[in-house]
Formats: sequence, structure tokens, C-alpha cells
Amino acid sequence: MKLEEAMGLALEEAQKAIEHEDVPVGALVIVDGTVIASRHNERQLTGDPTAHAEILALRDAAAQLGNWYLDEATLVTTLEPCPMCAGAALNARVSHVVFGAHDPKAGAVETLYNLLADPRLNHQAQITSGVLADECGAILSKFFAERR
Repeated sequence: MKLEEAMGLALEEAQKAIEHEDVPVGALVIVDGTVIASRHNERQLTGDPTAHAEILALRDAAAQLGNWYLDEATLVTTLEPCPMCAGAALNARVSHVVFGAHDPKAGAVETLYNLLADPRLNHQAQITSGVLADECGAILSKFFAERR
């Protein structure tokens, strides 16, 4: 599966978050070219501060595989992961993280921190950024503009 195609699916997932007033972020977990988990933000829906798309997708992927160790997985997300989500990807041993838009306020993969490439930590992941960045940024910009 091409990265642009995967990000397109993540954008479709992000759109679902708007239905319940959540920030439109979507995430997928892909193993061997197959999407095994696809989720969107659900913090408003569930009242759970940890219900970020990435966390939910990683949980679903681990359940699908019957193992928390996701070393063959690629995490695809529309927004650069925050420290919590980057940490979850590290703890799951995800091999590759792909994201669309950079996050100037909480980005923990390239913008504010680089948790996934820090040699002091026990795991690193390959990073691909900027995939469909304009589209990923646009859905977020529109969401916040409509609430101002």
C-alpha cells in the first residue's frame, strides 16, 4: 500500500471525529500491507483524555494480533504524534511512523521533540513526515476555524 493511499484512509477516518466534536485526527496500523486497525480521536465522545486516534489504533492492533509487540507495524496518522502517542508507538515497538501535518504545539516526532529517533531510548522507529501534509493540515484548520 502506498503511503499516500494509507494517508487518504487516515483522512477518511479523521473526518469521523467531527461527528462528535473531536479534533479530526485519524490513524491506521498497517502490517504486511494490510490495515489491521483504523481509529479517530474520541476524547470528547468518551471523556477519556488518552483517546487519541493513535492510542486507540495501537490498542486495536495489539488486540487483533494478540500481542502488544508491533515491531512489524507501521503507524499512519494525519497529525504528528504528541509525546503520549509517540511514547505509545515506542512502547509498542512500532517500526515505522508516518504522519501528515506537523504539530507546532505538541509534535514529539520532529517539531518539538524527536522521541522516535532518540538513541537514549530503548527503541527507535523510522519516520516519514509530510505525507499529504496540505490535506491533513486543511481538515484541522477548517475544524478550528469553524469553532472560533
